[in-house]
Amino acid sequence: MEAMPDLEGTLTLYSGRGQALVGELIQFIENLYDGFEVKTQYGGSTELAQLIQTEGDASPADVFYSVDAGSLGLLAGAGRTKKLQESVLGKVDQRFRDPDGQWVGTSGRARTIPFNTNEFQESDIPTDISAFPDQKKFDDAMGWAPSYASFQAFVTAMRLLNGREKTKQWLQTMKEEKIVKNYSDEFLVAQAVARGEISAGFTNHYYIQRVLARDEDASVGTAFTEGDAGAMFNVAGAAVVNTSSKPTLAQNFVQHLLSAEAQEYFAVKTFEYPLIPQVEPLGRLPTIDELNPPKELDLGQLSNLKPTLNLMREVGLL
Repeated sequence: MEAMPDLEGTLTLYSGRGQALVGELIQFIENLYDGFEVKTQYGGSTELAQLIQTEGDASPADVFYSVDAGSLGLLAGAGRTKKLQESVLGKVDQRFRDPDGQWVGTSGRARTIPFNTNEFQESDIPTDISAFPDQKKFDDAMGWAPSYASFQAFVTAMRLLNGREKTKQWLQTMKEEKIVKNYSDEFLVAQAVARGEISAGFTNHYYIQRVLARDEDASVGTAFTEGDAGAMFNVAGAAVVNTSSKPTLAQNFVQHLLSAEAQEYFAVKTFEYPLIPQVEPLGRLPTIDELNPPKELDLGQLSNLKPTLNLMREVGLL
């Protein structure tokens, strides 16, 4: 951070990332500079993106910090973001930023299949998400969290990649033939796998890492599918609001989120994937370059959530 532009003045941050996750980092950046203050409003990413639109030109927000690319895409699509400078965009691979430079990813999460290591080996887990409905070994053995935003983003990715009908069929088959157990969030899914309550599930990678951080001998492993929605790599990220009266300060703050210190924080504290190549992920994980997410998926399109929710209601998951 010492190589980055100094921060001075008061910055208003709308954060869809919870205080428990990022409050310590924001405080650290704030304390580095005399005369710099961050006023943070926490809330849901989608709700804050909608609030900025409702507030219009009177919005006090300088930076929008989102838990997912979908909310960033929502705000950018509404014309409420300002193009970021190359000094910010250039720190992150183009796969993890807006094609038009309206937002940039700051950390990432991979979709995974947590599995109980007493029941399966990694080689037992299909590398094709479409193969799960036909796998008898997973009958009455899996868990998911349909009401959770990360799972809904996964279903959205499947709908965008495979179409509505194939996605509906996949969900129906998993629900009716596999009798997949419902949980309220994906950390509970990972914990249930480790306990042997279920044998496998669908979660973001860092929930497995959080289980292992509490007990390194926990009976849970991480498997990945390849090139499909089950291998989606989503990002948390930031954008400068187009009505900010302090665009330079806002850009410089976003740049601080891509510093080595911030990226190490994401790896160590939140168990996410750092997005700059100088920092490696924590735990027994493949690097970003070793993952195989779907290349044709535009993360910004994950903001189109309404058709997904309608589809999940039809199937009886919501």
